[in-house]
Amino acid sequence: MNHSLMNTYKRLPVTFARGQGALLWDTRGKEYLDALSGIAVSNLGHAHPAVTSAICEQAGRLIHTSNIYGIAAQEALGDALTALAGMDRAFFGNSGAEANEAAIKLARLYGHKKGIKSASIVVMENSFHGRTLATLSATGNRKVQAGFEPLVQGFVRVPYGDLAALRAVAEHQPDVVAVMLEPIQGEGGINIPPADFLPSVRELCDSKGWLMMLDEIQTGMARTGKPFAFQHYAFKPDVMTVAKALGNGVPIGACLARGEAAELFGPGNHGSTFGGNPLACTAALAVCSTITQHHLWDTAAALGTQIMDGLRAALAGVAGVIEIRGQGLMIGVQLDRPCTDLVRSALDEGLLINVTADSVVRLLPPLVMDAPQAEQLVSKLSALVRGFLATS
Repeated sequence: MNHSLMNTYKRLPVTFARGQGALLWDTRGKEYLDALSGIAVSNLGHAHPAVTSAICEQAGRLIHTSNIYGIAAQEALGDALTALAGMDRAFFGNSGAEANEAAIKLARLYGHKKGIKSASIVVMENSFHGRTLATLSATGNRKVQAGFEPLVQGFVRVPYGDLAALRAVAEHQPDVVAVMLEPIQGEGGINIPPADFLPSVRELCDSKGWLMMLDEIQTGMARTGKPFAFQHYAFKPDVMTVAKALGNGVPIGACLARGEAAELFGPGNHGSTFGGNPLACTAALAVCSTITQHHLWDTAAALGTQIMDGLRAALAGVAGVIEIRGQGLMIGVQLDRPCTDLVRSALDEGLLINVTADSVVRLLPPLVMDAPQAEQLVSKLSALVRGFLATS
């Protein structure tokens, strides 16, 4: 362990030196198949030529000025993102947590302008929205909250996918102004809601005058088989956050809004020193352009089907495998026991995976993974799962 760094990560014993597409090589030259994408960040894989070229060229011209001046790349990215998502306006920060902070502030401001002094936001159990104090408070995971009390007030929690619980809140809590949730819970275990849940949330928000705020930080940028996960349905949110894959590794996040929510912020209400600077926005523009030009959401849908079908066939009838679920290239393999040991076993076999919610193998491969690599992923992981279940 490097003693100059704070002990905030339980790091695996590997350091990567370079990458290309869906592959990484460590400092000893060993090759790995990346089925995690830096936790849904490198959707275009590693060293993508369009992103590399955009970063290098922009770094040679101008990296940063300030948001007190106009930034052409930021305006272009705002146009591209709002068009892709069908939203009206964008605010740019540096991370998903910052994007969610902006969404929370929008909801508070929305409530105050309606005369609600203690504006509350409904959030979901098993959610994850970030590690700042406000987003930590919104997160439905006591493990990440423990030790950081007192938490930020103003959040009402209900079970994910439970429409009756949400309606009960609507009936009994008049200070609620918004609902904030993930279309698919990533950190919570690749939890997919019932088919009617999100449209019903939209209807409830409309009837109560609440903002519907979707955290698409992990589901966005074509990962689920659409540019954004809400586009699998026939509605739009009022507020949507995106980050992770937006810059393909360059830190950037965005809070998008439409309608009344898009007009809430005024000068001085919110800001960011680095958010939306020329370098980050140029990288994100290259990402948006590449995803759009190549319709990579269709690639994600096809590869996701291939991987899930392959895993279901390879693990059919294996005792201990509860479910294989997902949408696009956001896939979970749920086992009947804690399986964090699989992460190290997979690493030894040259495969990068993650385990979340203790017993769910989380797969987030890059959208540029090819079909033979997807077959390799299925083969390696199914063998690892079989071996683990046979011996644990």
